Amino acid sequence: MFVSLRVPNYRLFLSGQIVSNVGTWMQRIAQDWLVLDLTGGSATALGIAAALQFTPMLFLTLWGGVLADRVDKRIVLVVVQAAMGLCAVALGTVVLTGVVQLWHVYLLCLLLGCFSAFDTPMRQSFVSEMVGPGQVVNAVALNSMVFNLARIIGPAVAGALIVAVGTGWVFLINAASFVGVISGLLLMRPERLYRSERVPRAPGQLRDGLAYVRARPDLVAIMVLVFLVSTFGINFFMTIALLARNVFGRDAQGYGLLTTLLAVGSVLGATFAARRTTKPRLRMVAGSGVVFGVLLVVAGSMPTYLTAGLALVPVGLAALLFTTSANSAVQLSVDPTVRGRVMGIYMLLLLGGTPLGAPVLGVVAEHFGGRSPLIVGGVVTVLSVLAVAVVLARRGEGGWRQQWRRGVDEQVRLG
Repeated sequence: MFVSLRVPNYRLFLSGQIVSNVGTWMQRIAQDWLVLDLTGGSATALGIAAALQFTPMLFLTLWGGVLADRVDKRIVLVVVQAAMGLCAVALGTVVLTGVVQLWHVYLLCLLLGCFSAFDTPMRQSFVSEMVGPGQVVNAVALNSMVFNLARIIGPAVAGALIVAVGTGWVFLINAASFVGVISGLLLMRPERLYRSERVPRAPGQLRDGLAYVRARPDLVAIMVLVFLVSTFGINFFMTIALLARNVFGRDAQGYGLLTTLLAVGSVLGATFAARRTTKPRLRMVAGSGVVFGVLLVVAGSMPTYLTAGLALVPVGLAALLFTTSANSAVQLSVDPTVRGRVMGIYMLLLLGGTPLGAPVLGVVAEHFGGRSPLIVGGVVTVLSVLAVAVVLARRGEGGWRQQWRRGVDEQVRLG
């Protein structure tokens, strides 16, 4: 189950991620709560903050993918992680000095989003360089497990700290956590990396990456599903906050507990995914997407805080299976020389849909209550998967089964 941990470079990377991800989740909880406190619980303001943080994904992630194919990913990740840590320092400082205003939060959300747009495709494509193609499925699952373990620890710690010392210290603790991931990157042995050939700078590289994806119907199908599900379904940072505060009247600790229960399910899903040794097919991506959508509707319909929290456990499991299977299927089915660009496109669609979905769901919550974003997101998720299935079934290329077979054949040829 932990076979990729035999790789020393990957152990260093994952150790740093454990520390940094806990800090990141602490900041997310504190940032959401700070916005709600500054605005008196405005769902629209929370949606705007999310949109500002993720809008740079729409403009910069593709270029981040192009850069990932050209440069030493390890060195660039050190620089970007340091810049993200400085954003946390700045936000903590304005809070602790008592001068914080909503526009400060908005500005730092935007800056953090710019750095994240380069960090995400770089980090995703760096996984295969650390462990090699034979262990990518396991490494992706372990990354998800660590991420979601942090999502259990981080919100719980953040909720207690917000009540005890306020949000400012939470931001500064997150800034300190970046030391872990930066140290892990610097301690790696570069000669033991499975480096792919760097692509020399040339005109049209972004266009070539887009053309590569467009020529692969299996990749197109996965990426369309990822965009639609993440835009309307995987907006937990906002929907769970609204559920906790505006529906059940809970404080920051109550919000943190709901997020922790969601993460428990995600860890269970990551544990299951880590046991897989075969490359995921499109069938699993689509199936987990449908299950996730149905469970979102169920969670949004729960009558009490306790039942809603318990319903979030299977929601987290299904969401993790969907994202992990989609990520692994994409990484393992592309040529290494375009992996950075393809993962840039993938991460653009996974994260860049948030600026579109968050404000819409915020407005929905303002008019129809705090439960409605979960229910609407679940319905849209199920309809999205069914719509993609219908489109592929009507293609003149043999429908769903032939699309799976083509994707698997390509994976075998490249793997």
